[in-house]
Amino acid sequence: MDAIAIEEPEVTMSWQGVVRYLHKTPRAFLPMRSFPSLELVAGRGIEGDRYFVGHETGFYSHKPEEGRQVTLFEMETLEALQRDHKIELLPEEHRRNVTVEGVPLNHLVGRRFRLGEAIVEATRLSTPCRHIEEILGKSVFDPLINRSGLNCKIIAGGTLRVGDAVRPI
Repeated sequence: MDAIAIEEPEVTMSWQGVVRYLHKTPRAFLPMRSFPSLELVAGRGIEGDRYFVGHETGFYSHKPEEGRQVTLFEMETLEALQRDHKIELLPEEHRRNVTVEGVPLNHLVGRRFRLGEAIVEATRLSTPCRHIEEILGKSVFDPLINRSGLNCKIIAGGTLRVGDAVRPI
């Protein structure tokens, strides 16, 4: 009997999300400010943000890494915090740059995807920190474990606007 070669289908991700909010701050400890658009610069970060390479005024919890050039957070997590823990966390309070809806952030580590005009590569999941609890006075550390967003490196820059699509490449 001849062996039959079975081709494995290529696994592709099929989703499309949208950018709901954009935030940055020029320095650590200052409130995040909302913007209708952000300029993402390949290899450096977000113009005017505290972690923009060459003008860093923020601080990292333990170590700097290039994969933190832009950070994303799920709108669905904000809704789950309200629904499951009765915690209202506003988009400007989670301290990530981009709040998205319909994007499976936890499944994107190691993948590249389009974020508006830009292309980013997800380097790792964000981890919650006690700093957010301290500045907000809200007990969000435990509810945000495994739901604290995604760190990304900017591969190709561009302007990112509220309402832009987020989609796999």
